[in-house]
Amino acid sequence: MEAEAIQLLMQEKLDHKLYRHCLGVAGEAVSLAARYGADQKKAYIAGMVHDYAKRYNSEVLIAKAKQYAIRLDRITGLEKKLLHAPVGALLIREELGITDQEIINAVACHTTGCPGMKLLDKIIYLADYIEPGRSYQEVGEIRRVSFHNLDLALLLAVDNAIKSVLDRNLLLHPRSVAFRNELVEKLAGR
Repeated sequence: MEAEAIQLLMQEKLDHKLYRHCLGVAGEAVSLAARYGADQKKAYIAGMVHDYAKRYNSEVLIAKAKQYAIRLDRITGLEKKLLHAPVGALLIREELGITDQEIINAVACHTTGCPGMKLLDKIIYLADYIEPGRSYQEVGEIRRVSFHNLDLALLLAVDNAIKSVLDRNLLLHPRSVAFRNELVEKLAGR
């Protein structure tokens, strides 16, 4: 499916706020892809569809996970806000016909991050944190760093995400911790 068709489809399927967010993520993803040498078209499409499954409530997401036999880890099953990433990764294939594995992987890991993330995965994760609609306190610094040092910007983003989860007394996904630790090791040259 072409980028223009994806954008029109998302405009039809998502509410206005979520559509604007996805547009912002797609725009940031293209900029980051241009900066770091990733495929800009894939970045745009992944950014547009990364929250495709957010249009469904938790009950529907759980039902779709069962329908498609998606194995959910315990934390994702308990923290319903995390469901849209793994379920969305499958739904963009089943409902939108997107078969590019890089795009599917980027959607699957955009909420928690995970060790071993590829360039497109990192771009979508970061673009989601710095898109123009974001206004949390640290976003300016993360935006500034994002075009100079991708891994440092990712570390700042995942640190901020972890702090937010802890501040709200939610369950912290171990993939986020593993992703953070991998970034720390890489930046320290270990």
